[in-house]
Amino acid sequence: MSVSRLDSDLYLAEGHERRLVIGRGEPRGHPWSAFALQDDEQLERYRRFLRERGAEGLASPTPLFAQGGFALRDPDGRLAVFGVGGRESPATVSGLPGRLQHVVVASERFPAMMAFYRDVLGFLVSDTVHVDDGKGGLGEVNVCFLRGNLEHHSFAVFRAPQSASDHFALEVPGWDDIRDWADHFAAHDVGIWWGPGRHGAGNNLFFMVKDPDGNNIEISAELERLAKGVPGKRWPAGGKALNLWGPVWVRDTAS
Repeated sequence: MSVSRLDSDLYLAEGHERRLVIGRGEPRGHPWSAFALQDDEQLERYRRFLRERGAEGLASPTPLFAQGGFALRDPDGRLAVFGVGGRESPATVSGLPGRLQHVVVASERFPAMMAFYRDVLGFLVSDTVHVDDGKGGLGEVNVCFLRGNLEHHSFAVFRAPQSASDHFALEVPGWDDIRDWADHFAAHDVGIWWGPGRHGAGNNLFFMVKDPDGNNIEISAELERLAKGVPGKRWPAGGKALNLWGPVWVRDTAS
């Protein structure tokens, strides 16, 4: 990615269809996520939709959207930012394809977070993952995948003892691109932390690496697409919901 300084303590990293704003903060901190709408008309319709639900927007923190963007604060204190892209990527950006596609967080306020993104922001629920009800059936929801378009999830949240960032995903065109990314990381002595595999929830191919702060970065392909009104699946916790190909990933004990 091409890196430039926005101010004394803020940097912009840009690649193919991906932009990350990196500032000083706590490890695994995640002050905001930005979701781009297609044009000003759609942005204004969405603003009215939120006002009808009693949600008034705050000022947008991102320098990447045009004027008119706004934000709302979720139950974990994180901002969900909405706007229209106002900055073109430099023509000199090169490197492997990888569109910034979704973000996932851990939350100690899971029920409130799921309700906020579903009922206030209007995201559609795709798959859910459930704890065992003690009778061999599906109990409470433990993970919720939410979408703002046809792609299976733009945002997801899972129940955890402490709220934090979990991962963000770069969507690539196909399996060969996943191989190329793995080779790229290997050339920089960055080992794969989890994968490769195929998630049950979302049905996407994936592997993950960690950055120096412990943030998880997913390289993903073939994410499932769901039309409006099409329900997602309900999964028991662990097992095939996480990886159709092999052993589950135990988040609380993963290093």
